Formats: sequence, C-alpha cells, structure tokens
Amino acid sequence: MDYTTRIRSLREDHDYTQSQIASILHVGQRTYADYESGKTRIPLPSMIRLAEFYDVNMDYICGISNVKIPFPHK
Repeated sequence: MDYTTRIRSLREDHDYTQSQIASILHVGQRTYADYESGKTRIPLPSMIRLAEFYDVNMDYICGISNVKIPFPHK
C-alpha cells in the first residue's frame, strides 16, 4: 500500500472530508485531492502533520508498515 491509499483510507475511516483535511494542512481541497490521487506529491511537513493528526507513525502513513504505532510526541 502506498501513501496515497493510506491517507485516503485514514481520512475515510475517520469520516473526514477532503476539505476538512485540506484545512488542517492549510491547502485547498483540490490540492489535497491531488495528494490522494498521486497527481501531486504531498510535502513532507504535511505528511508529518497527517501522521500527528491521525496519531500514527510515519511508517504506517507511508504504507511501509501495517502496524499502527502512535505518533511519537515530545
């Protein structure tokens, strides 16, 4: 699973709209839709923000692991 599928699944699992997540990332809905479709690569700071928001580690959000480990808070 790649990150585009993972960020879409996380959003849908939590019943958020693309507009709601776009607002969290301070981008437009169309830009976020492009992240999910893979048309545009999501910037690393936005990927980290999503991992923190969904409380999952980067390995999970990137699709490297299927194990949800909480985001490492300071």
